Amino acid sequence: MASKEPEHEHREDQEAPAAEDEDTGAQVAPIVKLEEVAVSTGEENEDPILDLKSKLYRFDKEGNQWKERGAGTVKLLKHKETGKVRLVMRQSKTLKICANHLVLPAMTVQEHAGNDKSCLWHASDYADGELKDELFCIRFASVENCKTFMQMFQEVAESQKPKEENKDASDAAGQLEKLSFQEKAGEEKAVAKKEEKETKVDTEKADTEKKDGEPASST
Repeated sequence: MASKEPEHEHREDQEAPAAEDEDTGAQVAPIVKLEEVAVSTGEENEDPILDLKSKLYRFDKEGNQWKERGAGTVKLLKHKETGKVRLVMRQSKTLKICANHLVLPAMTVQEHAGNDKSCLWHASDYADGELKDELFCIRFASVENCKTFMQMFQEVAESQKPKEENKDASDAAGQLEKLSFQEKAGEEKAVAKKEEKETKVDTEKADTEKKDGEPASST
C-alpha cells in the first residue's frame, strides 16, 4: 500500500504562502566610488553663431565618388579673443569630429547643382589630425536651413577680410601721408632757399646801384 505522505506534504508546500523579503536595515557601501570628471570639448573659449542638424559628405578623389562623413550638428564657432571662426561638425551618437577647419576670407560656398538643400565648399580640414584639402558637401532637412548656412558662411568669410585689408590700407595710408609730409617739407625748404637767394640778389643789386650813384672822391 503506497504512502500518501509525500502527496500531502507536496500539497502543503503549494498552499503555503511565499515568504516575504525581510528588511534587515543593512546598508551596502558601493565598491567603487565614481568621481565627476570635467570633460573638455575644446569649445569653451568660443561662442556658437550657427547650430544646425545636417549630413556631411566628402569627395573621394581616388574613387571619384561622394562618401558620407556622418550625420550630426554643424556649428560655426567664434573665438572670444581672436574673433576667428571655425566650422566644426560632430556625429550625433559618437560625437566623432567629421569636419574641423577655419573659415577663411578666400572661401566661398555654392549651392549643389540639382539639390537646393545641399551646398559645396573647399577647405583645409583638420578632422583627421592632419591638414587635408577637402571638397565637402552638406545636406540639410530644408531649403531654409541650407540658405541660412550659406548666408552665414559667406558673411563670416567676408568678415575676416576687413581686418587684413584695413591693416594694409592703414599701412599704405600711413606711408602716403609720410611721403606727402616729406614732399611738402621739401617744397617749403626749396621755396625758402629760393626766397633767400632772391633776397640776397636784390640786396647785392641795391648795394651795387648805391655804389655806382656815389660821386667819385677827389684826391
